[in-house]
Amino acid sequence: MGKRRVYSEEEIAKTLVLPGEGQLFGKVIGLYGFGWFSVMCSDGKVRNCRVRGKLRRRIWVKMGDIVLVEPWPFEERKGEILFRYTIGQVEYLIDNKYIEKSLVEDP
Repeated sequence: MGKRRVYSEEEIAKTLVLPGEGQLFGKVIGLYGFGWFSVMCSDGKVRNCRVRGKLRRRIWVKMGDIVLVEPWPFEERKGEILFRYTIGQVEYLIDNKYIEKSLVEDP
């Protein structure tokens, strides 16, 4: 087992994916199976989201992970998970006020 690499803020900022037009942050609150998850989004809505096909075998999403969600334009209650943030990236987002600490914390 190797050592964990510690990333600097500059490295985190370079690789960080921020939300674009129509995208928002969310927290995984439930697992359905077959690539579907229940996500509490930053706009206060709970959406059923799936990992997009390009990333299906590349990222592993767990309960409590912070993800980037793009709601479907034709069905508001569903969406796509575009990116999963690491712990260091989440701390960077909180420090730079992209997301609220209340989204990350368990109720």
